[in-house]
Amino acid sequence: MKWSFMNKPSDGRPKYLVINGDEGEPGTCKDREILRHDPHKLVEGCLIAGRAMGACAAYIYIRGEFYNEASNMQVAIAEAYQAGLIGKNACGSGYDFDIFVQRGAGAYICGEETALIESIEGKQGKPRLKPPFPADVGLFGCPTTVTNVETVAVAPTICRRGGSWFASFGRPRNHGTKLFNISGHVNNPCTVEEEMSIPMKELIERHAGGVIGGWDNLLGVIPGGSSTPIIPKSVCDEVLLDFDDLVRVQSSFGTAALIVMNKQTDIIKAIQRLISFYKHESCGQCTPCREGISWMYKIMSRFVEGNAEEHEIDMLWELTKQIELHTICALADGAAWPVQGLIRHFRPVIEERMQKFKQSAVN
Repeated sequence: MKWSFMNKPSDGRPKYLVINGDEGEPGTCKDREILRHDPHKLVEGCLIAGRAMGACAAYIYIRGEFYNEASNMQVAIAEAYQAGLIGKNACGSGYDFDIFVQRGAGAYICGEETALIESIEGKQGKPRLKPPFPADVGLFGCPTTVTNVETVAVAPTICRRGGSWFASFGRPRNHGTKLFNISGHVNNPCTVEEEMSIPMKELIERHAGGVIGGWDNLLGVIPGGSSTPIIPKSVCDEVLLDFDDLVRVQSSFGTAALIVMNKQTDIIKAIQRLISFYKHESCGQCTPCREGISWMYKIMSRFVEGNAEEHEIDMLWELTKQIELHTICALADGAAWPVQGLIRHFRPVIEERMQKFKQSAVN
């Protein structure tokens, strides 16, 4: 659907395809595997997607830390040029198509599509107000689609095998296959391609060797990269990994990167560490994000010690609601949701730590 916005009569401006390989979300490392181990799959996907939307060039934006990934991608592009698959008269079709690699400087905010466009143009990676949307005014003021590495890399296989094959995986409204990352307290952290709607327990047991200390030792799982709300073991027992079921349990599918935490985790400290990341990565344009996440971090730091009052839990919840949905991009939402998940499911843990702190102060 997103790509279809590019299918308009040309007004003389060139069209561009931008591939988001920034992958700054903590816990997520799926695009990295494609860029490093199967870069020709992405080159082929770029050519198909570019031709479909009438783009003259693709820019693959790869985060600065991904040195090997960028090198391998550049080699694959050079091989494709030599074979005549891209460039002038690509594949002998009369269609001209170039692919460029753009290295980022490791800023998480550049994963947001308009910030990514700003970065490619040589400016600070700060999100733009929408509208105008990139499909109207994107890279260099021209129609642009910004899309993910995995989305583009799977396109050739869908073209080869047909849409009905891809749609045969998963539940209705949640079709296809997905790259899942499983990290944290599992015996075998891995990236695996599985079908949508697989039960979380089955995915962890089958591919990641189970939770360290057994399934009963599970505390909770962050199901979609660090910006999605944590869900406790009682929910993990039954939940399916797709968009609809994770919304049902008040979380989000996100990047499908499972961060598994067992009972040895200090859950308050883990969430505080994530807030520290978002505080550092905020671009500072929007006041709720710039100021609010700093306040969240200060409150969470006291919660780690237990040096706070119980009414501050509700105050922190209210603060997350003032941050969420009040900014240009979704970074602020991604910072608010982990705290909401913590309060929603682990409030007794926070209260217990406050009680312990008070007792130790009295003694």
